[in-house]
Amino acid sequence: MLGLESMSGNALAAALIGLVLAESIVLYVGYGLLESTLGARLTDLIGGV
Repeated sequence: MLGLESMSGNALAAALIGLVLAESIVLYVGYGLLESTLGARLTDLIGGV
């Protein structure tokens, strides 16, 4: 675990918000990279071009 069990109150809330924000940034960058590398190929494949 991350050791969040020992936190309480405002510290726990701030840690959870930070973790969710970090996860969202990683997902945003990851999906952006996937879309930029595979987007055109998949669109052509689906469209039959």
